[in-house]
Amino acid sequence: MNKKLKIGVLFGGQSGEHEVSLVSASSVMEALDKSKYDVVPIGITKEGKWIAGPESMKLLKSGKDVKESRGLVSADPTEKGLVRFEEQSESQKLDVIFPVLHGPLGEDGTVQGLLELASIPYIGAGVLGSAVGMDKIIQKQLFIQAGLPVVDYIWFLSSEVDNKIDDIENKFEYPVFVKPVNMGSSVGISKAHNKEELKEAIKEAKKYDRKILIERGAEDVREIEVSVLGNDKPEASVAGEIVASGEFYDYDAKYVDGKSEAIIPAEIPDALMKKIQKIACSAFRVLDLAGMARVDFFLSRDKIYLNEVNTIPGFTSISMYPKLWQASGLSYSKLLDRLIELAIERHGDKKKLLTSYEHRKEWYLGK
Repeated sequence: MNKKLKIGVLFGGQSGEHEVSLVSASSVMEALDKSKYDVVPIGITKEGKWIAGPESMKLLKSGKDVKESRGLVSADPTEKGLVRFEEQSESQKLDVIFPVLHGPLGEDGTVQGLLELASIPYIGAGVLGSAVGMDKIIQKQLFIQAGLPVVDYIWFLSSEVDNKIDDIENKFEYPVFVKPVNMGSSVGISKAHNKEELKEAIKEAKKYDRKILIERGAEDVREIEVSVLGNDKPEASVAGEIVASGEFYDYDAKYVDGKSEAIIPAEIPDALMKKIQKIACSAFRVLDLAGMARVDFFLSRDKIYLNEVNTIPGFTSISMYPKLWQASGLSYSKLLDRLIELAIERHGDKKKLLTSYEHRKEWYLGK
């Protein structure tokens, strides 16, 4: 019999998407095939404390105070796993880590950098792809450079807001969307219909990031999403459409009220479906992503706008990423199998690269 792989599932974290992460990770851990994998839950509290073990999810969901960390993924590549802090305990080797961490300090390259140092295969984009995938401004700039279509926008620092209201009104007609640049799950996003709402929306966005994004609100917009899977040769799922329960697909519409509708596959012409899938894979490659991403679009009168890429998309039971792959013929558990395979494959490719250079003489030793 093949040895079971130990899969560390990282969840929680220090971001406004902490609660979404708990639900996503619960779904992932439940769906992982226990005949193939030993699942190692690893929770991170809102204060940044690490809690490993079977009670970690329950403890994070309870909101109880955790006085001290109980484990940590070691940056030492000889450990290749989780170091526990209990007395007389040994480090626990991990074969693959799935960082189900949405938002800053989890999806932005910080945890990915730790896992690179630890030399543990992990699911999803690397340090660079995670960082640019988190920053809505940088990814838009890269998309524009690559000739991919994006909605008109401006951005500024929160410290500059007093000088930007007039600029916004001169550039755009209302409504506009106001977003914190480094955040997901629609946290901190507002739709402003006038100057007063714009000011309040900026105040809300400032709570979550120092960089503020303003986007033109397109007319008659349909929200289309595509799931992408792969490493160097990514594939796209069928596209799906989100019909939001509110004026737009905000946090409540995504996770709370349960009234938003997902139409899978989206009711669009085949030629348009293929074009959207092609753009999704192009965006994946432009940002140097790996493993997975959900690519979000706006469709306005058959004109396509690339909205953003999510490198660790939601994995809840109602999340679009797994649902779109299920509609494309790949079940939730098989999708997880494939993501684990891709993580191991990518790690193996990196390990083949040289990490030392053979000098002509040992100049660095001195005289």
